[in-house]
Amino acid sequence: MKSYSDSYKAAGVDVTAGYESVRLMKEHIKRTETAGCVSDIGGFGGLFAPDLTGMKEPVLVSGTDGVGTKLKLAMLMNRHDTIGIDCVAMCVNDIICCGAKPLFFLDYIAIGKNVPEKVAEIVKGVAEGCVQAGCALVGGETAEHPGMMAEDEYDIAGYSTGIVDRAKIIDPSGIKAGDAIVGIASSGVHSNGFSLVRKIFNVNDQNLKTFYPELGTSLGDALLTPTRIYVKAVLDVISKVNVKGISHITGGGFYENIPRALPEGISAKIDKDSYEVPAIFGLMQREGNIPEHDMYNTFNMGIGMMLVVDKTDAQKTVDILAENGEKAYIIGETISSDEGVVL
Repeated sequence: MKSYSDSYKAAGVDVTAGYESVRLMKEHIKRTETAGCVSDIGGFGGLFAPDLTGMKEPVLVSGTDGVGTKLKLAMLMNRHDTIGIDCVAMCVNDIICCGAKPLFFLDYIAIGKNVPEKVAEIVKGVAEGCVQAGCALVGGETAEHPGMMAEDEYDIAGYSTGIVDRAKIIDPSGIKAGDAIVGIASSGVHSNGFSLVRKIFNVNDQNLKTFYPELGTSLGDALLTPTRIYVKAVLDVISKVNVKGISHITGGGFYENIPRALPEGISAKIDKDSYEVPAIFGLMQREGNIPEHDMYNTFNMGIGMMLVVDKTDAQKTVDILAENGEKAYIIGETISSDEGVVL
């Protein structure tokens, strides 16, 4: 007998819609399969067999995160195929800060009403993010929550596990004054600070369509640009250069995230003129009359990730990143100080 429940459907949960969602998303999940995948989607757990060849002491590194209120823009624009990239990025970009290669990813989607085509679009983005990160989407959960949220609303969170040999874990204790700081360009606002973004523009479904010449696109398109995934490029750098510290520039901006990758007594001196700040940040600062400190303490300001390397390796690092399709700049140096970040 097939699984269905008219009583449960009358209460707002359609289990058959869930089955259809799984059917539609399978083609996207298939793209993410790697050599370590053991189980197919739909079981009670995602199985993965890591390749430990050459590792003396493998260490698992895990990260979990969501997308935050950027989701409100996706809902207003009724565009759901990129928000999953953001979810993956927020997890795997954290994992890479330890020097770990992401192995697999799982997502969790809570939705007011399960519309299979919509859920499949969300998972399509998750799968694309996994492909960009080189990890497998081994499982997930879609939960229909009638009465908890409006029918057209949803939230998404993710979890990823990576692996690194203990001897190769990024160790900031080796950072000294005079080391170089290499910044990798962001693709825009990424997935942080959107509560402030929405306040600045009083975001609604109409003004998101407004075209801004300095952006070269509509406000909505600029803001919904997915978070850049740096995994493959940074792993290549790590394999060729002694990377001493890595910061993922997320919520809290420069002031909160850079010190997390520095030892006590060492601060970062950043040259604001060393790279071009994307127009979206200048637009937000003007429209919201936001102090410069708050901009750098909320947003990534055009730099999504920073690497600390010896100054003799700085240009080599920039070149390797360029070979991997990433714009990178030498944006500063480490100094003997307890200030954290000096702009």
